[in-house]
Amino acid sequence: MTDIDVVTQTVLLERQGRDRGWWDQMRACYWPDSIVTLSWYRGDGPGFVDASEAMSGRGDASVHRLSPPTVQIVSDRAFVETPAGIEVRTEVDGVTADLVSYTRIVHRLERRDGRWGIVALDCVYERDTLHPAVPGGHITIPREDLASHRAPYALLAWHLARRGYDVATDLLGDDQPERTAAFYTETLKWLRG
Repeated sequence: MTDIDVVTQTVLLERQGRDRGWWDQMRACYWPDSIVTLSWYRGDGPGFVDASEAMSGRGDASVHRLSPPTVQIVSDRAFVETPAGIEVRTEVDGVTADLVSYTRIVHRLERRDGRWGIVALDCVYERDTLHPAVPGGHITIPREDLASHRAPYALLAWHLARRGYDVATDLLGDDQPERTAAFYTETLKWLRG
């Protein structure tokens, strides 16, 4: 396999491991000193795997619908961006609902001792939606319940907060284009060494 194939498969195996509860597979994709920054978690990659397993054990599951990733490799570093829809089935006042958070998952990988592994995972949040799972259902969320959350991930943050998770307010999002552009500039600078 080419480096692009290996890097792509590493990113896809990490997401598959998380969605299927294959924690050892997920854990094998991260370097121990990796950093993960997303809505409900900030810390190292191995800790993210442990926290994901605990989250799953609480019955909080999600599925990541991935679009094809773009991959850039320079020497022993790789930058991968994967558009994703993070799907969560939840209940709102007795109504089964489907929440989808649209995001760009950004992985940075390094090859060490001949093996590729993830050194960073970040999300750039675009928007989210919440709809009744069965047509004809009705969901109402008071505006004030969403007011403290930023638009690109307001529904996701509202859902996670209801489930007892702390959600960061300073995440990357399309509502802050200058900050997001600076993140991409820094990521590409890192890629080129």
